[in-house]
Amino acid sequence: MTMIPILPPPRAETQLPQYAQNDAQLRDAAQKLEASFLAEMLKSAGVGNKVRTFGGSIGEEQFSSFLREAQATEMVKSGGIGLAEALFEALKVKMDA
Repeated sequence: MTMIPILPPPRAETQLPQYAQNDAQLRDAAQKLEASFLAEMLKSAGVGNKVRTFGGSIGEEQFSSFLREAQATEMVKSGGIGLAEALFEALKVKMDA
């Protein structure tokens, strides 16, 4: 039996004009920065802290940062707090100058 490799479809970014690719890259960078900011805010708020009674083990402490990052990423995907959009617009102005 011969195996046929399945290749992923080409990324949409490669088919976009250059300015649209730049916008997509800027928006992605802005969203990642907002997610990092939100993850730090969640950490400061105590999200993912070890529960004292019947809490988890040392692994819970080590993996709570991954939970906060995932939560922050989902927050950004659902609209976030508007920081990504403000960053995107500021970066776009810098790129156009």
